[in-house]
Amino acid sequence: MRPVAALAAFVLVTLTACAQEPAPVPLDPVESAAPTPEPAETDPPERGKLRFKQIAKLEQPVAFAVRKGDDRLYVAEQTGRLRTSDGDVVIDLSREVSGGNEQGLLGVAFHPSGRWVYLDWTDARGRTHVTEWAFDGSKATARRDVLTQDQPYPNHNGGQLAFGPDGHLYIALGDGGSAGDPQGNGQDLTTLLGKILRIDPRGGRPYKIPEDNPFADQKGAKPEIWAYGLRNPWRFGFDRDTGDLWIGDVGQNAWEEVDRQPAGSRGGENYGWNAREGKSRFRGAKGRDMVDPVITYSLDEGGNCSVIAGYVYRGEKIPWLRGRFLYGDFCAGWIKAAPADAPREGAEVGKVEQLSSFGEGHDGELYALSLRGPLYRIEPA
Repeated sequence: MRPVAALAAFVLVTLTACAQEPAPVPLDPVESAAPTPEPAETDPPERGKLRFKQIAKLEQPVAFAVRKGDDRLYVAEQTGRLRTSDGDVVIDLSREVSGGNEQGLLGVAFHPSGRWVYLDWTDARGRTHVTEWAFDGSKATARRDVLTQDQPYPNHNGGQLAFGPDGHLYIALGDGGSAGDPQGNGQDLTTLLGKILRIDPRGGRPYKIPEDNPFADQKGAKPEIWAYGLRNPWRFGFDRDTGDLWIGDVGQNAWEEVDRQPAGSRGGENYGWNAREGKSRFRGAKGRDMVDPVITYSLDEGGNCSVIAGYVYRGEKIPWLRGRFLYGDFCAGWIKAAPADAPREGAEVGKVEQLSSFGEGHDGELYALSLRGPLYRIEPA
């Protein structure tokens, strides 16, 4: 990993790009650094800045979801529990998840009907599971594994889950770990690693392959694959208005990147890893028909280490933010907003220490999660 001062030993190294250097000195981040200060209630509104109001405190929150017909917010804690924002435990995998820095409970999504909940997590052997439960709003039952994937190394597990506008489940898997993708998984269509998958978890057992998946009929390719050439797509999100897919792919040594897949895509995009990092060629590896990222930023400045992709804001409470894509960096803590039609023109709008994820409510309002524990609601400054 890249050394980052004052990070806890439990910090998601999944959010750190390089895996070759010594680990950071273990510190307790809650005791060693103060939380992000909130602007005073009397501060005048300022266009171009945001306020992050803490609404809950959890244990290492890393993923966020909402459920149809339910006003509660659901948060996945890396330590293994799915909790509501008021503290109720819905599912507890804390005795089953692996405890590595890049492992644990990593993703959550609800079926569009609200009747099933899906978790992405790693077990004691480091294997990835996507597991389904029937959920009636109070009790999770009828557990079953939908998909499992062996991981050759403990890092780069991905973990994001989301149902797209088409009703299918999208799953992020990293390249399998180590440094530089030594197995070449990112460009290899015979493995699920280094990909975003697209499946119908309720269409068959264990799941159904959508007939229009780009590699559904290609001999030698995994039919679940929707997009490939990804190193560690830790977080992605759909634009609720346009259907565009925004993917934050954590880089290696030089570049962080955000990729955008337009709603009209038929899938099959190659985002380049490990033939390249960002737009730069990487170690002579080869790839074809690669799609350029829409945002890149350097790892050589400002303490940057790992991109956290968010959402295009479609809420009502912050008019100037509408149509802007939010993203941030885990180590540097900054959050930027960029016009969706000009994503390279991002400007800083606030900071959250150890930013681990964003969330989107039913109403289009956005949230930010910190690995230190806070769940913030994003409000006008």
